[in-house]
Amino acid sequence: MAQTRRRLRSSTVVLGGMGVLAAALSACGSDPDRRCVDRNSYTLGDGYKVVSDKNCSGGSSGSLGKGKSRSRSTDADWYYDADVRNGYAEHGTFSRSEAVDRGGFGCSGSGGG
Repeated sequence: MAQTRRRLRSSTVVLGGMGVLAAALSACGSDPDRRCVDRNSYTLGDGYKVVSDKNCSGGSSGSLGKGKSRSRSTDADWYYDADVRNGYAEHGTFSRSEAVDRGGFGCSGSGGG
């Protein structure tokens, strides 16, 4: 009876560990958090003003090109992995590849996934 309990515990630990590993690997492959911001709106202490996503290109590859926007009133671009507060984003990057390289739990420094 004691041996049966031990096997159950071991299989539970293995299955739980596999779940954690799967979650870590899937997090590596996911896109980084992004916000559409106006590059011309930066203010010290606040960061960049977050604008509507329709001002930035639709795809994650930036089909309109860096710094180009659909609206002429803003110079909108995707801003990745930023701290967002009160409609402003700061401490992020405009480089998607740099945001992916930052990685997270289970990701290597070279991008992983």
